[in-house]
Amino acid sequence: MTRDTSDMTAHGTGEAEPVREHAASGGLPDTPSVFSKFSAYKQLKRRFREVEEKQISLPYFLPRDSVNDAVVKWADGQYINWSGYNYLGLSGHPEVSQAAKDAIDQYGTSASASRIVSGQLSLHEELEREIAAFLGVEDAIIFVSGYGTNVSTISHLFGRNDLVVHDTLAHNSIIAGCKLSEARRLSFQHNDWDKMDAVLEAQRDKHKNALVSIEAVYSMEGDVADVRRAIEIKEKHNALLMVDEAHSLGILGKNGGGICEHYDIDPRKIDIIMGTLSKTFASCGGFIAGERALVQLMRYSAPGFIFSVGLSPADTGAALAALRVLQREGHRVGELRQRASFFRECARQHDLHMGSDDLTPIVPLIVGDPHRCMRLSQRLFELGIHVQPIVYPAVKADSARLRFFITVNHTEEQIRDTLATVARELRALEALGDAAN
Repeated sequence: MTRDTSDMTAHGTGEAEPVREHAASGGLPDTPSVFSKFSAYKQLKRRFREVEEKQISLPYFLPRDSVNDAVVKWADGQYINWSGYNYLGLSGHPEVSQAAKDAIDQYGTSASASRIVSGQLSLHEELEREIAAFLGVEDAIIFVSGYGTNVSTISHLFGRNDLVVHDTLAHNSIIAGCKLSEARRLSFQHNDWDKMDAVLEAQRDKHKNALVSIEAVYSMEGDVADVRRAIEIKEKHNALLMVDEAHSLGILGKNGGGICEHYDIDPRKIDIIMGTLSKTFASCGGFIAGERALVQLMRYSAPGFIFSVGLSPADTGAALAALRVLQREGHRVGELRQRASFFRECARQHDLHMGSDDLTPIVPLIVGDPHRCMRLSQRLFELGIHVQPIVYPAVKADSARLRFFITVNHTEEQIRDTLATVARELRALEALGDAAN
């Protein structure tokens, strides 16, 4: 299939011959095996059959041939891409790429040991110091996985006599960490601070330690948490506060400093700051930042750190370079915010009701019906636009959505043409659905 989108508009050429069709079976073997008898596997196969019967091709696990940027290549086609979180365009930035190459030249391709043994690099220490300075806290520690950062931290610091309270939309890594910790886990409705207060009021005295875990920006909704209110409540109940800044660093605040800069809050009021290196920092991995005692405890005793290999030289060098570019080229943060605002304004002009906060580059279009959502994604792909459908279990069964990640490299022309196409194709699918009913 060839898609001539060299003009970077939302219009492809030719008929549908989906590159995505190879994924329809999910890459799952049809030969009998022990695992084919698992109920979860049978359920997965049923879902694949249901999708195939409706002639919908799955969009998952497509191997791309370029940087995950505003325009992406698959096979011999180019697509406007709304499904990558290269927010500030630093993945593929020449300085960041060169830093990764230089790190390989000096240290090789792997740390080749856990850091506590012989896997420690001077680059690791440099990155941790600069992250801590950027956030305005005492220290930081980097992990090889963003997901593993949450799991390792929560499960290591809290146990059976403790309480963890989290937002209902908490990332799976937070929930997994809670379960592994064996602490009592309670949730409150999304951004319902009165409910969070009530949960702590009723349960805090029954537990030794209490943790409140929230996200600064929620990746499925794109909205910003009221961290000021969360701090007020956690202090009232003598609890600890952990804020996941995976989608807020480089996004919120005049200089991309995240939630504390956005609200002008002393970062020391947040007990545990978590972040990833795979988004703004154009790399892979995660980190925990905060007071030195927290970081030292994790560095010497967290199983997810001491029993894991150190972050690779290339990933460390790339993240360090990206952080420096961000601080030197702060204009990228403002430009991204302008793109996000322009996107939402164009959506309103087409009467597309998109959720989320105007401050963030995460914009969900709630379609509702999962099959209609997947058909819309497929049709857009045929027209040269890549935006992933998000369906159950990632979201509720009746809140399937297309999730647009906006980057600083998207152009106004791409935004206008994409939203005009989305509006047209969504209305056509809605009309077909109404006619069928």
